[in-house]
Amino acid sequence: MFRYCMVALVALVAIGPVVAQDDKVRAAIKSIDPNAKIDAIRPSAVPNLMEVTLGGQVIYVTNDGAHLIQGMLFDIAKRTDLTELRKADLRRGLMAKAPSGQRIVFKPKGEVKHTVAVYTDIDCGYCRELHKHMEEYNERGIQVEYLMFPRSGPGTDSFRKAVAAWCSKDQQGALTKAKNGVDPGNATCVNPIEAQWQLGQQMGVTGTPTIIFPDGNVAPGYVTPDQLEQRLTAAEAAVAAADAAR
Repeated sequence: MFRYCMVALVALVAIGPVVAQDDKVRAAIKSIDPNAKIDAIRPSAVPNLMEVTLGGQVIYVTNDGAHLIQGMLFDIAKRTDLTELRKADLRRGLMAKAPSGQRIVFKPKGEVKHTVAVYTDIDCGYCRELHKHMEEYNERGIQVEYLMFPRSGPGTDSFRKAVAAWCSKDQQGALTKAKNGVDPGNATCVNPIEAQWQLGQQMGVTGTPTIIFPDGNVAPGYVTPDQLEQRLTAAEAAVAAADAAR
């Protein structure tokens, strides 16, 4: 019993400073923005510097709460952008909030070799360019799963079109026609469009198309079928290696 109490006491002493640091960091952020929604606080790779994630973004605050840093934390020896690595990890977690059943999926006729998520806007020129090559993506075994991100936001014409395409009995056909300039109408139903738009904002999506790879990395803009296949192969290998290392 005595030994158990001593172990518990040592654990509390060890946890105490961390909790105090968290409180100082949290208070510092709240002093700047009282409405800030902090997701997590944890030690960074730099001594006396805490990593804070909020709204899908990553910032750093000193343990005493005196200084806040926004920007890239780079590991020189490993030649690694630690900030982007953390953001990629966050994106992987956030993408789980929008499962395939809530996306408009363009599936290959044969074997599905790769799966990629793409934030799209019906009225976006580069989104339409990407969609023109859908058959080529599918021929390479790439399954494209669209999440909607009407850049103009809720209550706009682009948002209406996204809802109408989603609510169509033939989502793929309606979306393809809409990207070819055919207005999909005003159909409405229970839909995930606003939730996807909000999720995109959390992930830092500012433009479309934004391609989300399996490893959480992103590529803005249109990429050719060859480029997409290469990037997906590399991303899937990175995920497999990371999972094996755990």
